[in-house]
Amino acid sequence: MAWQLFRLGRWSFVHRKAVAAFWVVLLAVLAVGAATLSGKTSDKFELPGIESTHAFELIEERSPQASPDGATARVVFEAPEGQSLTDPAYNSSVAAALRGLKTENVQSVTDPFTGGTLSEDGRVGYASVSYNKTSTELADTDRAALEDAAHAAEDAGLKVAIGGDALSEVEMPLAEVIGVAVALVVLAITFGSLVAAGMPLLTALAGVGIGMLGITTLTGFVELSSVTPALGTMLGLAVGIDYALFIMSRYQSEVRAGRSLEEAAGRAVGTAGSAVIFAGLTVIIALVGLAVCNIGFLTQMGLGGAFTVGIAVLISLTLLPAILGFAGAKVMKGKPRYMSAQTGGAEFRTHGRRWVEGISRRKWPALVGGIAIAAIAAIPMTSMQLALPDDSSKPVGSDARTAYDLITDNFGAGANGPLVVVVDTANAPDPAAAVQTVTDDLQAMAGRAGSDVATVVPAVTGNTPQAQQAFQQQLAAVRFATVTVIPGSGPSDQATKDLVAEIRTTVADLPAKTGARALVTGQTAVGVDIAGKLSEVFPIYLAVVVGLAIFLLIAVFRSIWVPIKAALGFLLSVGVSLGATVAVFQWGWLNQLIGVDSTSPVLFILPILLTGILFGLAMDYEVFLVSRMREAYTHGTPARRAVIDGFAHSARVVVAAAIIMVGVFAGFALTDDVILKTIGFALAVGVLADAFLVRMLIVPAFMLIVGERIWWMPKWLSPLVPAFDIEGEGLTKRLDTVSGETAEEPVLAGH
Repeated sequence: MAWQLFRLGRWSFVHRKAVAAFWVVLLAVLAVGAATLSGKTSDKFELPGIESTHAFELIEERSPQASPDGATARVVFEAPEGQSLTDPAYNSSVAAALRGLKTENVQSVTDPFTGGTLSEDGRVGYASVSYNKTSTELADTDRAALEDAAHAAEDAGLKVAIGGDALSEVEMPLAEVIGVAVALVVLAITFGSLVAAGMPLLTALAGVGIGMLGITTLTGFVELSSVTPALGTMLGLAVGIDYALFIMSRYQSEVRAGRSLEEAAGRAVGTAGSAVIFAGLTVIIALVGLAVCNIGFLTQMGLGGAFTVGIAVLISLTLLPAILGFAGAKVMKGKPRYMSAQTGGAEFRTHGRRWVEGISRRKWPALVGGIAIAAIAAIPMTSMQLALPDDSSKPVGSDARTAYDLITDNFGAGANGPLVVVVDTANAPDPAAAVQTVTDDLQAMAGRAGSDVATVVPAVTGNTPQAQQAFQQQLAAVRFATVTVIPGSGPSDQATKDLVAEIRTTVADLPAKTGARALVTGQTAVGVDIAGKLSEVFPIYLAVVVGLAIFLLIAVFRSIWVPIKAALGFLLSVGVSLGATVAVFQWGWLNQLIGVDSTSPVLFILPILLTGILFGLAMDYEVFLVSRMREAYTHGTPARRAVIDGFAHSARVVVAAAIIMVGVFAGFALTDDVILKTIGFALAVGVLADAFLVRMLIVPAFMLIVGERIWWMPKWLSPLVPAFDIEGEGLTKRLDTVSGETAEEPVLAGH
């Protein structure tokens, strides 16, 4: 493979105009596709086959006009101090505002005066607005009507805040700017030249553009999660810069060794490009492996991320050599600070060499100390709680957070996330009696000491004959009824999750007693069900992904212990990342540094998503670091000396790549979107731990202790595993024997 990559790199360098034209045309085609074919993304976190989702499906099936999973908005009105919303002027202002927000997509509006959502002093009330479309499907007129209604009420002297998901949007520009800025600084220091620093940035941005336009075009045919494009951008930018950095560093090394520019491009792609391919494959395997979970939105995120990573690999192997061809000798201007002035770069007296030589003198303390630090940092993970994000995690002062706090202060935290018990009466001999049985059971729960049930709202309100008759007719038509339970705790609180389980236990005998069945749904119930499903499939996912990656690394390094050591080091990184995430988001340690104003459980999809992404990135660093050690070892250097020499050559690049990736992820950690913030923070900490604690400390210490045995592989296994020459040993021998390939004149831009 190294020879084919050498030819590809050299061909791309020589035929740079054709290569650049291909990528520009592809970018233009996808831009047209995105502009004309793109559709809407979705914010729904649903999973077929779980009770809470089945309840939604039952409602939609029996009552097609209903949209139980549609967008919602809670419009909270607050009168000035000492006044009430029931005052005639304010009453009419609220009524006018609610009339104004009605559009064709509004399914229902429950006002504060008739819906029982007016505070005892009459100063605060909220209206619940239900839409027949999801938040991303709403038209601009729907959002404009909401905002205009709020402005109209504010003009009348009321304070208005809007919560719910009807106005939610995912924004990323600031995150991308931060990541690019960090990358530019690190690359300029690494290469000693702004021209050279711009190469990886240019190719990475091109890859992100192509990846995002491709995903955007796809939304015209498939409904994707709104987080999928953001995750693709995050990963595409991070790995795109890193992969180009690795090849670029090798290119400069080859030129300084006296190679022609053309041959240096070929050799860089043939050697470092091989490592990039296998590093990219491990990331892609980890992301595509999310499909094993059979959870739609996770599969979409994984495939979207894998697509952008694949584009990043292809661009690094083709467009980067082409751009190097355009730049010619300009890319070699400037000198990195690590190069020795006396030797012109032949001697590497770097901080990396001094660091690894220090580790070689204190191998056991370094290994034990590194593992101890990781273990201590992972301790908070043992108390991790998972939940769907809600408005309580939004920034203080935002409309959504203000609405959430006003409702919590005046109606209790549970009013922000009621539970809905759907009573399916299709097989009940007496449907009304079955509904009443459920209502009585729930009200009995509310009456018990210590119960988290604050209020039970029956399916039928009012005891008049007319109300009862209307309920009977509706029940006969749709064959289900809903009983609402308002918890005493917030949607993401553990007490509310426990209440979901308690309600399900309470109504478990309903089929035997009445022939009906009861399904519990609502935001908290959906989170509980999905978290449970993720827990079931996580071991399967981990076994498949880690198994495939270990096999790949066995083939790359011809060793049993290197892949096993890499996987165990990854587990330490995951532990540190989850521990830090729990400490910041759940415990509140230093949370204001990243704009988090309150504590809340960890994002429910984070453990499995973090595992997939971080595993791939961790294997990137393993390949980049250990491939140079393996290269030195295969060229005859003793095992322990090969660790030191390989580390000295690759540590600088790995450190630069890690800092860039941390910068990209940290940028997303500073956004207001809680999903992107959590994922960005966890990945930033995970990469930091993996690169600097695991790969820079634990890995070299372990390899220096084990010595020659680190490269051991059973003789019976060797013929069964394909051989890959990522160190470029075969390529070097072939080039040395083919004079026509080694004696060509340099090809400069413009010649």
